[in-house]
Amino acid sequence: MHRLVAIVCLVCVSLLTASLVLAQEADVSSEQGEAIQETVPGTAPGEGEYRSFLGLDSRVIVWVVAQVHLMFAAFVLGVPMFAVIVEIIGVVSKDDRYDHLAHEFTKLLSAAFSTTAALGGLLAFTLFGLYPRFMGYMSGIFHGSMYVYALLFFAEAFSLYLYYYTWERLRNRKALHISLGVLLNVVGTALMFIANSWLTFMMSPKGVDPATGALISFRDAFANPLWQPINVHRLIANVTFGGFVVGAYAAIRFMNAKTDEQRAHYDWMGYIGNFVAILALIPLPFAGYYLGREIYSVSPVMGNNMMGGAFSWTFIIQAILIGMIFVGANYYLWTGMSRIPGSERYTGYIKYLNVILLLCFAVWLTPHNLPLSSEEQLLMGGQYHPVLKYLGLMSAKNAAVNFIILSTFFSFLLYRRANKSERVPVSEQGRTVKIVVSAVGVLCMALLGAYAYSLLALDPTTLDLAPEKSRYFVLPAVLLIVQIGAIGACAVLTFVNRGIVAQAALFGVTILSVVFILGVYGFVVMTEANPFLRNIAVCQVLLVLSSLVFGSAIDVALFRKAQQVGNIAWGRIPIRSQYTLVLLCVSIVLLMGLMGYIRSGLREDWHVYGVIRDTSQWAFTPTMAYMSKVVALCTVIFLGLVTFVFWLSGLQQKESEPDS
Repeated sequence: MHRLVAIVCLVCVSLLTASLVLAQEADVSSEQGEAIQETVPGTAPGEGEYRSFLGLDSRVIVWVVAQVHLMFAAFVLGVPMFAVIVEIIGVVSKDDRYDHLAHEFTKLLSAAFSTTAALGGLLAFTLFGLYPRFMGYMSGIFHGSMYVYALLFFAEAFSLYLYYYTWERLRNRKALHISLGVLLNVVGTALMFIANSWLTFMMSPKGVDPATGALISFRDAFANPLWQPINVHRLIANVTFGGFVVGAYAAIRFMNAKTDEQRAHYDWMGYIGNFVAILALIPLPFAGYYLGREIYSVSPVMGNNMMGGAFSWTFIIQAILIGMIFVGANYYLWTGMSRIPGSERYTGYIKYLNVILLLCFAVWLTPHNLPLSSEEQLLMGGQYHPVLKYLGLMSAKNAAVNFIILSTFFSFLLYRRANKSERVPVSEQGRTVKIVVSAVGVLCMALLGAYAYSLLALDPTTLDLAPEKSRYFVLPAVLLIVQIGAIGACAVLTFVNRGIVAQAALFGVTILSVVFILGVYGFVVMTEANPFLRNIAVCQVLLVLSSLVFGSAIDVALFRKAQQVGNIAWGRIPIRSQYTLVLLCVSIVLLMGLMGYIRSGLREDWHVYGVIRDTSQWAFTPTMAYMSKVVALCTVIFLGLVTFVFWLSGLQQKESEPDS
C-alpha cells in the first residue's frame, strides 16, 4: 500500500504542476495577444487549438477517460459517506459486525482510490494535450481553484489512508477515528464541488463577457446557476452508485463463498449496500428534476433540446434504466423475504406492488410523440397518439415516478416488519417515542405549511402570468394543508395504538393528492398556467417526502421492542437475488454514462455555451447508436477495472474469513 500512496502523491504533483504551467501559459497568451478576443464573438480561437492522438477522435478519447474517471470518483466519494455511518451504528449498538463491515467498505475504497487518481491525471493530460487553447482559457479563469483542488487532493489522500490504516490502532478511540472519516467526507465533497463549478460553467457561463470571454467576476463564474443543482444531484447519485457497486461486489463474493459463514456475511453486506442505494435512490428523481428545471431556466434552448429535441429519446432510455433499477431493487427485497421467518404473512401484497410498478414503469417510459412513417401517421391521425400523448407529458410522469417511490417504500416496510410479531403498544413506550414522533411530525408540518404559504402569497407576475391566474395556486396549497391535518391526525392515532391505521391513512391521502389529484391537475396547469407546473412538482415532492419521513417515524414507534418470529437466516437466499444485485450495478453504471453524455452533449457545438464555439471536426451531436457504443464501452472499461481492483484488494484477505 505504500506504493499506492507514492502513486497518489505523484499524480497529485503532476496535476499541480500541469495546473501551474497551463495557468502561466494562459497568462502569457493573454499578455502577448488576445487569444479569445481576436476571433469573431461566439467562435473558437485561432488555429492550432486542437490536436489528435494517433489520428483518433479526440472527443471520444476525452469522453471515455472523463466518464470512467467520473464513475470511479463517484464510488470513492459515495462509499465513505455510508461507511462512516455504518461505523457510527456499530459504536452506538456495540455490534462489532457493523465495525467490520465499515472496515471492509473502506478497504474497497482504498483500493479504488489510486485508480481514481491515475484516471484523473490521465484526464488532465488528455484535456490539456488535445484541447490546449480551450484548457488554457479555462485555467486562466479557474487557476486559483485548481491550486486549491490539488491541495485538497493531497488532504483527501492523507485522510483516507489515515482513516483506513488507523482502524485497529484507534479501536479504543472511536470518536477520533470517526472524526477522520468525517474529515475524509468533507474534503471529498469539497473536491466534488470545485470540479462541479468547472463543468457547470461550461453549460451556464456567468461572470464573463459573452462577446469576448473575458473574466469579469470569478465568484459569479464559480457559483454559476447550475452549480448548486449539480452539487445536490451528484451528492445523492454518488451514494446510490456506491451502494449498488458494493452490493454487486458482495454478490460476487457470495456466489464464490465456500462456507455458510462467508455466505451469511456477504448476503448481509449485499443487503446493506442495496438498502443504502435504495435510500438514496428515492430522492434522486427529485434532485434530477431540480437540475433539469434549472437547465431549462438557464437556457430554454437547452431545455427544449433536452426534453423535446435531439436528446428527448435518450430520456426514454433513461426511463428504462430507472425502471429496471426500481423494479430490480423491489425484486431483491421480495426475494430477501425468503430468509425471514414469518414473512409469508406479507407475500400476498407483492403481486399488487408488482402491478403498480409495471404500470407506472409503462407511463414513465411512454414518449410524447412516436417516430412514425407517413402512412402510420395517416392511420393514427398524426404523429401524436390520441391517448399516449398525454402519458408522455411531465405531469403524468411525475405522478408515475412518485407512485413508484411510494410503492418501493411500502416494499421496504413489509421487509422490515416481516419477522416482527407481538408489539409493545405505543402508549406504553414512555415519553421518548412520543417526543420523537411529535418532533418529526412538527418538522414535516412546518415544511408543508411554509410552502403552502409561499404558494398563496405568490405573485403571478413573477411567473409571467396574469394576476387572475393566481386561482390555480389554491388547490396545491389546500392539498399541502390537508397533508398537515393528516399528519396531525395520524400522530394522534399512533399515540392511541392505531399506528397501522395511521400509516394506511397517511399513504392513502398522499397517493390521492400526489397521483390522482395533482397528477391530473398538472394537465390543467400545463394548459392554463404552464410556468406554475414546476411548483406543482415541488408540491408532489414535499407531499411524498413528508409521507415517507413521518411514516418511517410511525413504523419505528410501532415495532420498537417488538418480539421476533425468528432470526433472519442470512445466507439462505435464492441465487437469483445475487444476479439481481449485479444487474442493478450494471444498470446504474449505464445510467451514469448516459446522463453524463446528456449533460455534456446539451452544449452541442460549444465548449462554453454561448461564449466559445467548438470548431473542431468532432463538433457534432452523436447519433443514438454512436452514443450507445461509447457509453457501453465506458461501462465495460469501468466494470473491468473495478473488478480487477477489487480482486487485488481481496488478495490479502484470507479465504476462510469474511473480513480481514
